[in-house]
Amino acid sequence: MIKQCTVNEAVQLVNSTEEIGFLDLREIGPFSEGHPLFAVPVPFSVFEERVAKLVPRPGSRLLLIDGGDGLAPTAAETLREMGYQDITLVDGGIPAWEEAGHTLFEGVNVPSKTLGELAEARHRARLIDPMTLEEWLAEGTRLSFFDCRPPSEYRRMTIPGALNLPTGEIAHRLPALDGDGPIVLTCAGRTRSILGTIGLSFIAPDREFCALENGTQGWALAGLELARGNSAQPLPDLTSAGAFETRARADAFLSKYSISVASTREVIDFLGDSTRTTYLIDVRSDQEAADDRLPAFTHVPCGQIVQATDSFVGLLRARVVLADDLGLRGALAAFWLRSLGHSVHVARIDDELRNLPAFPRPLPPPLPDCGIGPEVALRNVQEGKARFLDMRHSREFSREHVAGSQWETRSGLADRVADACWYIVGDEGPQAELAAREFLRLCATNFAVIRGGFSALRDAGASILADTPLDLSDTIDIVSFASGRHDGDLTASRRYLNWEQGLVSRLAKAERAAFAV
Repeated sequence: MIKQCTVNEAVQLVNSTEEIGFLDLREIGPFSEGHPLFAVPVPFSVFEERVAKLVPRPGSRLLLIDGGDGLAPTAAETLREMGYQDITLVDGGIPAWEEAGHTLFEGVNVPSKTLGELAEARHRARLIDPMTLEEWLAEGTRLSFFDCRPPSEYRRMTIPGALNLPTGEIAHRLPALDGDGPIVLTCAGRTRSILGTIGLSFIAPDREFCALENGTQGWALAGLELARGNSAQPLPDLTSAGAFETRARADAFLSKYSISVASTREVIDFLGDSTRTTYLIDVRSDQEAADDRLPAFTHVPCGQIVQATDSFVGLLRARVVLADDLGLRGALAAFWLRSLGHSVHVARIDDELRNLPAFPRPLPPPLPDCGIGPEVALRNVQEGKARFLDMRHSREFSREHVAGSQWETRSGLADRVADACWYIVGDEGPQAELAAREFLRLCATNFAVIRGGFSALRDAGASILADTPLDLSDTIDIVSFASGRHDGDLTASRRYLNWEQGLVSRLAKAERAAFAV
């Protein structure tokens, strides 16, 4: 059943006590420039794929909001085809939300970042300013210095001298770390280093932890150089004695903060509960998850599930099970996810958990064959019978694309239907298939999908243009708020850090009450 509600009714639903998904259908660029605090980005360009991951239970209650452009009814019909049953549309979309006087928040993963600022106000992590840290490093002060982000972000930029060790792995591998001096954490801004420092101080109150104030951006704003193109180091191994120590810390933390430990039998019962949604997350390191797969679980490292919760958990007040071997990474993540309003359990990995099968996701109806071979397509385009429409991410298009092709997102296809016969160019992502679905929904027949996508066209001899960036105003599939802050734009960094530190002051009373800090 598809229903409609006013903005104020939507606010009441979002701030209620029930499990609900509040899905924003706009592309990530407009979303990053302003959205309701607890709205989850599910861009229309990748809608079916994203919603199946973010909302795995078709019985979930869903609230859809668009940009006032009429996308919500289309998305609602798609949800019905996928088996979702309880769908409500916010009348008037984002313009109506703003007109009603409700705050729109810039940025992405805003609930997690707000949690970081609330935790800092409550627990007061020890912060160290960039110039003091530079003095410590220059003087050879005895300390351990870690960049607590994932390796991909560490590779992009970090502070000279920082080793890469993500937050949860610091806690897990604490017995293997050398030295007894202070442990300093940095991230790109504030959230991960602040939450990491606070969490570590709870786990090992005998050690000294501190966070670099404002992370790599604060370092750059202080006029100091960043290191780029870094290689992450292997994670330190735990001895059997170290593993025993970590497990003991986990047991103590779980007990002190009354965090539930679930057996595999309980996890199976959770999944059989038709009234609740259960997310299964493996919080171990990348290598551990690759070497010891848990088919039923999605792998998200401990620090990232806290830093970007709404990228993986699409429902407010859902149930989350975190799988870990020794339990400390799961316990840390559970502590913070519970502060975001979720019901959280830790499951220690055993053979029963390993044998849980992957659970099916909701799927849209199958597509008819809309494919065309790259050689035939190239010939037809050269003869003027068709044109290429590239549906890949704008970064991929800017890096290289077929000469003469045009870039588009799914929401813009309605204006393309009558223009030409279009050959859709994709890659390993879902955009090409979903563009085909949109053409069919629009009752268009003048299209085909290139079999093998862009790489097949390149291999077939297509003329390729490289390094031709799109106009930033057109690339709505890229976060635009404070863009460039990691690439030397100090004005963008100042804007971002001021925004982050101002989040708490912008919360409505009901929004603040949603955080159990």
